[in-house]
Amino acid sequence: MVHGRHDAVTRLRTAWWVRDRSAQQIFDVLGAKEQRTRAVGGLVRDTILGVTSLGGDIDLATELLPDDVLKLACGAGMSCYPTGYDHGTVTVRNGQVTAEVTTLRQDVVTDGRHARVKFGTNWQVDAKRRDFTMNAIYAEFNGALYDPLDGLGDALSGKVRFIGDPDQRIAEDRLRVFRFFRFTASHGQEQYDKLGLDACARAAGDLHALSAERKGAEMTKILGLPHVVVTLARMTKIGVLAFSIEDLQALLRYEKTTQSPVVAARLALLEGEGVLERLRVAWRLSNALVSETRSIRSAARKMIDGELYDAAYRHGRFAYVAVPVACALANWTKEQCREINEFWEEINVPGFPISGDDLLEAGFSQGPELGKALRRIEQDWVQGGFILQRDELLVRLKKYMAH
Repeated sequence: MVHGRHDAVTRLRTAWWVRDRSAQQIFDVLGAKEQRTRAVGGLVRDTILGVTSLGGDIDLATELLPDDVLKLACGAGMSCYPTGYDHGTVTVRNGQVTAEVTTLRQDVVTDGRHARVKFGTNWQVDAKRRDFTMNAIYAEFNGALYDPLDGLGDALSGKVRFIGDPDQRIAEDRLRVFRFFRFTASHGQEQYDKLGLDACARAAGDLHALSAERKGAEMTKILGLPHVVVTLARMTKIGVLAFSIEDLQALLRYEKTTQSPVVAARLALLEGEGVLERLRVAWRLSNALVSETRSIRSAARKMIDGELYDAAYRHGRFAYVAVPVACALANWTKEQCREINEFWEEINVPGFPISGDDLLEAGFSQGPELGKALRRIEQDWVQGGFILQRDELLVRLKKYMAH
């Protein structure tokens, strides 16, 4: 827990990237000792706040042009990739450290979605084009703080505040509406800066030009945070989202039930015909995420209907994730939820004991009747808690085939 500026400075001075040899080699090659390259953004912010990081990825800002970054880093034997070359970004990999290096810049022309930029060497100008004060904090190669906009205080107090005029920042890139809500949920304990919130409300009706991919990327990050119901309610109130009261209530019950929220589980809580399909299109959700959501919802519904063994057998690992979803959807008591959790901690789902070889040995021939009978004995086996043995199941199979 960070208590003030002293703690923040200490964390920066002892950060993993200050002590890591590969990271320091990148700093050194790019002129960090001459203050031409600094760490920036989330790396600095989360280091200050003590957010755990295992290391590996760093974001750097530099006065060097992209061509110079490529020349210096590649010349030092590092791997280089012009991943966002037109916007001044080069990715450099050295050992186990990957650095996204972006040239200082200012936005020349913006249309709310994209910006045409001009490279420069002015750190104040680069800071002022960023979104929030807590994201415009820099650090030298040795962890020394460089804070041109006094963003440290906001970071320490968890205040997500736009740099300069909120309306102008949003007009430059309307995705910042979603980012404002995400960062306030992740770093601001869902306590909203009024000026920023009012600006988001004014922009809420003009977000249609944003791509589905960009909106979806932000929304999936939001839905993966520990506490988001207040955020989703705020976004709904100003017209950014359109969640129902029932959905928000179910999401709140889910938050109170689990310590490890899952994006697909939150999506599985949303009621209403076609809601998931609409979000799939509006947010360009991946097929994998949609499939996972449907499995979790199906498992939760089976639990609510008392079909616990069927949920376990049909949905495997998704069934465990569905337990708090079922609790939220059904509005179960803590005792009911505890009983379901205990069942899941003890359940062991074996493989179905009848194989194709068993059927051949027993003299069965392939066909639709056999398939129908197999499904019946499988259901008997599941509903009975997986205790029926092979021989008894084959007897039942013959019986079902005879009728």
